[in-house]
Amino acid sequence: MKDLLNNILTAPVYDVAKKTPLELLPQLSAKLNHQVYAKREDLQPVFSFKCRGAYNKLAKLVDAVPDLAGVITASAGNHAQGLALAASKLGIRATIVMPNITPAIKINAVKRFGQSWVTVVIHGDNFDEAAEHAKQLQHEQSLVFVHPFDDMDVIAGQGTVGKEIVEQLRHIDAVFIPIGGGGLAAGVGAYIKTVKPSIKIIGVEHVESASMQAAISQQALVTLPHVGVFADGIAVKRVGENNFAIARQVIDEMVTVTTDQICAAINDIFDETRTIVEPSGAASVAGLKKWCQAQPVRGQASNPLNLVTIVSGANMNFDRLRHVTERTAIGAQTECLLGVTIPERPGAFRQLCEIINGRAITEFNYRYAATDSASIFIGIAIGQGSAEIAEIIAMLGEAGYEVSDFSDNDIAKLHMRYMIGGKCADKSELLYRFEFPERPGALLNFLQHIGGHNITLFHYRNHGSDYGRVLIGIESPDEVSRLNAMLDKIGYYYVDETDNPAYTMFL
Repeated sequence: MKDLLNNILTAPVYDVAKKTPLELLPQLSAKLNHQVYAKREDLQPVFSFKCRGAYNKLAKLVDAVPDLAGVITASAGNHAQGLALAASKLGIRATIVMPNITPAIKINAVKRFGQSWVTVVIHGDNFDEAAEHAKQLQHEQSLVFVHPFDDMDVIAGQGTVGKEIVEQLRHIDAVFIPIGGGGLAAGVGAYIKTVKPSIKIIGVEHVESASMQAAISQQALVTLPHVGVFADGIAVKRVGENNFAIARQVIDEMVTVTTDQICAAINDIFDETRTIVEPSGAASVAGLKKWCQAQPVRGQASNPLNLVTIVSGANMNFDRLRHVTERTAIGAQTECLLGVTIPERPGAFRQLCEIINGRAITEFNYRYAATDSASIFIGIAIGQGSAEIAEIIAMLGEAGYEVSDFSDNDIAKLHMRYMIGGKCADKSELLYRFEFPERPGALLNFLQHIGGHNITLFHYRNHGSDYGRVLIGIESPDEVSRLNAMLDKIGYYYVDETDNPAYTMFL
């Protein structure tokens, strides 16, 4: 740990990075009864903290390897941009391999930051294939591979964020750090625990990519079988070996957050700063909110805590904003989504609204089905969170309605709310949720593999990420095992959602 501290103290990151401000967030502070500060790493030249670690690594390489032929890495995001800027600043040849699902905005940013010093190679359908190709090029061209997080010089560069935080605020109770591979948490945590061990270090992960929490729980590195694609900046299946060794010594608590909670945090940051940050950049704010709300005794106005959250980046694709805004109300618990069965007769909806007692209806989806009852998908504005949802459900139940809460059902939120239109009456079907790579030919590849199976339902909506979420119904075959074996061969991640309650109720 002493060597790492010295590395942090001597890291020459300010050749490319800025000492970012630590800003008080007054609205969130008032809401949580704590003093909440944001470390604004989204204001770096590459819009994330990644330039710190990349520059420290390359600067140390220049000193250690005078005849350096060049460096190489694989990345589809912020590490690529940070390395490109560092390479151009130091005059080092760099090759960056990016998968072909990488959005053009990120590829163009890497080329812009890297100028003539960086070569971008597009290879593979995912990060793993890009990384494998990078390792091949490394050996062929005698290049040095720069790992995005599992490297002590990279960790030390990221640790300068912690040094600045301690210098900028005299008293700190806790620091919330987003975790993907763990480089930021290891560097910041190591520095802070060395100089001010009383400060709590709280790691925050997306619930669909909680590899650090799994590793700490099992006291060993864990490789997740699959990670969610929403918070792509922290979507890592396995944290770094060096990072885990340090993190297990310095992290006091772990918090996991959902997509909806991150979307609500993006909205919180926008309200405070008029800046739109990426999902991974808002994760620590979401974690801070969840931590405070789970332990309300800590939120007493007479004795507020000083809490710091690291806003790690702002590399947001513009077309992702639609998805973020759609999910914000659920994450902020200002809206709930319910499935309600009502009698199929004139005036039934009016009676339902009367029972709801003046609450604002935010969404209503219904289709006549020529039966004695109708299933409606309804959104209701709320202000008191889960307690109010329970109150509404109990009130409707007492009035004789069958009610299902779909506020936490991803199939309902991603697909069902756009598809309400009646059930498939003539055929039995299986329902699958897929992740298709966002690239030309992905759908055709699927259809070519699916053979003679009859598709009974298909719903896709672009959400601006590297993978598209697709809902597909397939007429149930005589041998389901053969169908599943065929789907496995395609190579796209999928989940059987045939028993999902939102599907059985509406489609």
